[in-house]
Amino acid sequence: MSGASETRAPKPSPLNGFEETVKDFWVSRPRRPHAGRKVAGVAAAIGYRYGIDPVVVRIALVVATIFGGFGVPFYLLGWLFLPGESDEVSGFESLIGRGRSSVSPAFAVVLSVLTVVSVGGSFSGSWFDGGALISFALIAIALYLLHRSRGQENRPAPVVSRTQAFTGNGAFTMTDTATAAAETKPGWDPLAADPAGWDLPDPPSSQPPPPPAPPTYQRPERRRNSKVGSVTFALAVLTAGGGVLANLNGAGWFSAQHIIGLVLGVVGIGLVTGAFARGGRGLIGLAVPLAIAGMVLTTVPFENFDFRGGVDDIQETPHSVTDVRPLYQHAAGNLDVDLTELPAGSSPITTNVVNGAGDTTVIVPDTADVTYDCHTGAGSTECFDRSTDGISQDALTGTDYGKDGPGGQKITLHVKNSVGNVEVRRG
Repeated sequence: MSGASETRAPKPSPLNGFEETVKDFWVSRPRRPHAGRKVAGVAAAIGYRYGIDPVVVRIALVVATIFGGFGVPFYLLGWLFLPGESDEVSGFESLIGRGRSSVSPAFAVVLSVLTVVSVGGSFSGSWFDGGALISFALIAIALYLLHRSRGQENRPAPVVSRTQAFTGNGAFTMTDTATAAAETKPGWDPLAADPAGWDLPDPPSSQPPPPPAPPTYQRPERRRNSKVGSVTFALAVLTAGGGVLANLNGAGWFSAQHIIGLVLGVVGIGLVTGAFARGGRGLIGLAVPLAIAGMVLTTVPFENFDFRGGVDDIQETPHSVTDVRPLYQHAAGNLDVDLTELPAGSSPITTNVVNGAGDTTVIVPDTADVTYDCHTGAGSTECFDRSTDGISQDALTGTDYGKDGPGGQKITLHVKNSVGNVEVRRG
C-alpha cells in the first residue's frame, strides 16, 4: 500500500444518460391524484410531480390537440400507464397481472382500444400537415427535459402491496395482560438516617415560560418578472405577420388554418419553456382564444382563405373583353361581377372570381355559352338551374347554353368562396 493519495472519480448521477433518464422516469412516473383532477388526473399528476401549475399542463394539451391532434392520445396514454395515487401499478400493468389498480380490466381494455384509434387518427387525418408528429415530439422532449431537471423532486412513494405477514410456523401465543396490583411494602433504610437531614436540591420553580414575541410583518418578496411571456408573444406576432405576408405573396400553404396552427405552436413552446423558467402564465390568455379559433376553423372549412383584395363591397362591370380581368379577388365583403355589358359576338373570355368571406354574384348575358365551376366552403351555391347548400359541398361544374342553345359567346367562369353564398345567373 503506497502512501500516495488516490483520487477517485465522482459517482455518476443516475440521470446522466438518455437511457438512465427514461428508466428513472418509468420507475418514478407521476401518479394520478384523487384531489385536483378534472377527468382522470393526468395533467394534475404531471403538474404535481414536476412542480408545474396543472393549468399550464392542461393548456399545453389543448394546444397539442389543436396543433396536431396528439393531445387526446397523450391523455389516454397517461390514463392507461400512470398509476393512481393509491394503486400498486397502472391500469395496463394490472390488465396483464402485474398488480392491483383502481382501473378495472374491462375499462383498461376500452382505454387501450381508444388509445390505438386516437393515435392512428391523429397521425393519418391531421388538418395541419405533420402536426401530430410535431406535437408528439414537443411533448416527448418537454417530459424528458422536465425529468432531467426536476426528476429528483417530489418523487412518489411506492405503494406497498396488501399482503399479510406471518411469523413462525403458524402457532400463536396468548399473554395474560391482567396483572395484580403490587403490594406496597414499607421501605428499609440501611443507613438509618433521618430523612429530615438529607441535603436534597431544591425543586425547580414551576414558573410558566415567557410568552412568545408577536410576529413581525414581513413584506412578501416580489416575484421576479419572467421574459418568457414577452419573448413568446413577440415571436407569435412575428409568426402571424410572416404568415400573412407569405399569403399575400401567393404562398398558398399559409392559409388561415396553418397560420393559427403555427402561432399555437409558438405559444405552446412558450408555455413549456415557462414551465421551466417559472413564468409565462399570461400566455394562457393568448392560447385559449387561439385554440377556440383553431377549433372553429377545423369545424367550419374556411378553405383557402386569402387575405388579398381588401375588405369592402365591390361591383365590377366591364364593357369590353379587354376590361375583363383574369382574376377578381376579394378578402371580405360582397363581390358582384356583371358581364352583361360585353358586346355581342366578342371573343371567348376566361375569368376567376375568388372571395374570402361574403356573397359573390356573377351575371352573364342571356345568349352566352357558359362553362362554370362554382364552389363555396360554407354557404349556398346557385349556378343557373343547379344548387347546393351546406358545408364542404362538392363544386357545381357544367356548361349552360341558355335558351337559344349553343352558338353564343363563350365564357369560362371559376367562382370560389371560402365562406358565403355564390350565385351565377343570366341577366
